[in-house]
Amino acid sequence: MASTPPEDTVPEPPVVNTDSTPMTKEEKPLPKLTPSEFRQYNRMAEHMDYFHSHFRATWKVLYGACEAGRRPHNMPIRQFISTGQQFCHHLTVHHTIEEQHIFPVLAKKMSAFQKELDLLTQHKQIHNGLDKLETYLEACANGERDLRLGEMKEILDSFGEVLWQHLDDEVKQLGAENMRKYWTLEEMRRIAM
Repeated sequence: MASTPPEDTVPEPPVVNTDSTPMTKEEKPLPKLTPSEFRQYNRMAEHMDYFHSHFRATWKVLYGACEAGRRPHNMPIRQFISTGQQFCHHLTVHHTIEEQHIFPVLAKKMSAFQKELDLLTQHKQIHNGLDKLETYLEACANGERDLRLGEMKEILDSFGEVLWQHLDDEVKQLGAENMRKYWTLEEMRRIAM
């Protein structure tokens, strides 16, 4: 039976940088990226912004109707409600994929993607409002209540600011100039998106 070494001889675990800034005594300017390197470092930001642009556009349709007090011209009520439900569903799926597949990889080197910090906290705040919106729209779709754009606007206002901030923050974190502080080009090639 193997004996356990005395506690004072057990080596300390390696130090892992979990801070959002790289471990350097002085931050030196990084060399200019070639266009090819920039594209490789920036691909996640571009990919994320593609989805975020869709969320922004849908939000503008929903919120614009609430502000105006009427649905968009030629958009029947069922289509409007369905658009809101799709927004809720798509954003939930998007965040689930991020939390289960993308953030855990990025969190290894970037604290902004770690649990209970920055972006995940924003997800929770967004989903508090998103859940209310989904419940409200479901009740409207089922005929349990009438769609009242003023009520819907109150729900949207409860998470709109954090949603828009989150959409911007995530893309900024994934931008080339930030990603290159933490990842090599080879590592970037291996990160699935």
